[in-house]
Amino acid sequence: MSEARFRRFDPKALTFLRALKRNNNREWFKARKDEYERVLRNPMVELIEQMATEFRTFAPDLVATPKASLYRIYRDTRFSDNKAPLKTHIAAIFPHRRLPKHQGAGLYVHVSVDEGVWIGGGMYAPETSQLQAVREHIADNHRRLRSIVEAPAFRRRVGALEGERLQRVPRGFAKDHPAADFLRHRQFLAGREYPLSFSTNPRFYSTVVEIFRHVAPLTAFLNEPLLAGGNGGRGANG
Repeated sequence: MSEARFRRFDPKALTFLRALKRNNNREWFKARKDEYERVLRNPMVELIEQMATEFRTFAPDLVATPKASLYRIYRDTRFSDNKAPLKTHIAAIFPHRRLPKHQGAGLYVHVSVDEGVWIGGGMYAPETSQLQAVREHIADNHRRLRSIVEAPAFRRRVGALEGERLQRVPRGFAKDHPAADFLRHRQFLAGREYPLSFSTNPRFYSTVVEIFRHVAPLTAFLNEPLLAGGNGGRGANG
């Protein structure tokens, strides 16, 4: 990591992403890979390495290393109708150290031409067995979950708990369960969206840290049943 602490992306990073969207092919990218490394990949690596230090104070169970956290620029197009070979965003994930990278709940940040900046975390796509374990955990500990996501500071800095939800309370739980609003969730996501230009704001990095501090207790809560019950074998998060 460079001696100067990472605070924000250079505007040249956004110029590069916009040009990549217009020229999404391997030949164009190959000729400009050094620029990608300089304005996008290296700054994100610096963010990840700094986050490793930050996590010691509020999320020691989360992993922050370039190998585990940084997403590749190349897209997997095997099962997609979109055959563009390259991503038009840069992203990092911070998973739990005792769960595989795409399992359980974690923290996440991206800078995207199409979706702007998103900072937050949660559980994106749990497998059926994981989701059942989380729902049972919520049913037994709903007051603690509510204390996390309805805390004034959480609502002010992060917002409401979001994600896909069922129309009805899932089978096996009382329709009038006091946690019915949580039990309907198929995803558990919490975060903030900002315009793409926010990634160049001097407050970008401090905002990432602040939002992560608020969302980390939610990810810890969601991971508890997976760590305790051995449900970490399969599944995914976002």
